[in-house]
Amino acid sequence: MAKTQTSNLSRVPNYNLWRIISFIITAVLVAVINHTAGLAHALLSLVGVMIGLTLVFGNFGFTGGWSSWITQRDGRGLRAQMLILALASAVFYPILAHGSLFGSDVIGFVVPFGIATIFGSFLFGVGMQLGGCCASGVLSWAGAGSARIFITLLGFIIGGVWGAYDIAFWRSLPNVSVDLTSQFGVVGGLGLTLSICAFVVLITLVFEKRRHGKVLAYNEEKDDGVRGWKRLVKGHWPILSVILLLVLANFLTLLLAGRPWGVTSAFVLWGSKALSLTGVDVTSWVYWKNSAALDQSIFFDITSVMNLGIFLGSFIAAHLMGTYKLRWNISFKLIVVSLVGGLMLGYGSRIAYGCNIGAFFSGVSSASLSGWVWFISAFIGNIVGTRIKKRMLY
Repeated sequence: MAKTQTSNLSRVPNYNLWRIISFIITAVLVAVINHTAGLAHALLSLVGVMIGLTLVFGNFGFTGGWSSWITQRDGRGLRAQMLILALASAVFYPILAHGSLFGSDVIGFVVPFGIATIFGSFLFGVGMQLGGCCASGVLSWAGAGSARIFITLLGFIIGGVWGAYDIAFWRSLPNVSVDLTSQFGVVGGLGLTLSICAFVVLITLVFEKRRHGKVLAYNEEKDDGVRGWKRLVKGHWPILSVILLLVLANFLTLLLAGRPWGVTSAFVLWGSKALSLTGVDVTSWVYWKNSAALDQSIFFDITSVMNLGIFLGSFIAAHLMGTYKLRWNISFKLIVVSLVGGLMLGYGSRIAYGCNIGAFFSGVSSASLSGWVWFISAFIGNIVGTRIKKRMLY
C-alpha cells in the first residue's frame, strides 16, 4: 500500500513551484505591458487576471449554466447570469447616458441587430455545446489546463478570421439599432431590462420546481470541507461574490478602457496577424479598413491584454487549487467536434457583433436591444447543439 501511495505522489505536479512561476509570469507580463502600452493597459491586464481567478475559483461559466437548464432544468446558473445583468445594467445605464465616468468619455456596446445577429448568435450557441465553452470560458478552461479547449480555441481563432473575411456581406444585410435608454429613458430602459431578467428567473423557478420538487439552492453542492480564508485560495467561492466581482470587472473595464468588456475581437486580431505572415493581405478586407492594430504590438490592444490576463488568472487559480492537469489523451472524435465547435464560435461571434460577453453581458448592460436578441437566438442554438453533441459524442 505504501509503495502505491508513493508512486501516486511522484506523479503529482509540483504545484508550489508552478504557483511561484505563474506569479512571476504575471508580474513580468504586467511590467512589459506597462512599459509598452502604458499604465491603463497594464491595469486592464490585471482586471483580466481578476476575471480568470473569479471564473475558476467560482466555477462559473455561461455554457455550464445554460447546459444545466437545458438538460436538467437546473436554473441556478441562469439566475446568477440574470442577476449579473441586472446589477451591471443598474450601474451602467446612468453612466452611459451621461457619457462620462470620472471625467473620461465612455461609450457602450449599442450595435445593430438583424439577420447576421440572429444567425451568428445561433451558430455561436451550437458552438458553445460542441466546443464545450463560450468566449470567456475558452480562456478560463484553457488556462485551467483543459487540453480539449485548446483545440476549441484554435477553431475559434480560425472561425473569427473567416468571419472577418466575410464581414462585408453580413454588414450589407438589413439591421436596426435600438438603445433602450434613448427610447424609454434611463428609468424606463432599466425597468424593461429588469423585467426581462425577472421573467427569465421566474421561468427557471417554475420549471425547476416542477422537475425537482423544489427550488435548488446554491449551497447544495458537495461540501469540500474548505472553510474561512482558505476558500480564497482553494476556490469554491460563493456565487454572490462571483456575481459582484464580474460586475466590478466590467465596471473597471469601462473606467479604464472607456468601453465595456469584450473578448472575441482579440482572437480575430491574433489570427489575422498570423495569416498576414503567410503573405495574405488582410488589410484589403473591409473588417481591417483601419489596420493600425495589425501594425502594433498586441499589448496595445485592450481586448488582447485582458484575454492574456484571464488566461493567466485561470492558470494561477488552477495551480492554487491543485487541479491543473494538462493531458492530451483526447479522442479523434472529440478533437473534430471541438474544432468544429470552435469554428462556429469564432464565425458566429464575428458576424453577430460579439459573444456571451461583448454581445450579451456588455450588450444588455449597454441598453442595447441586440443583447436580448443575441441571447434568445444563442439559447436556441444551445438547445440544438446539445442534441447534436449527444448524437456525436454519446
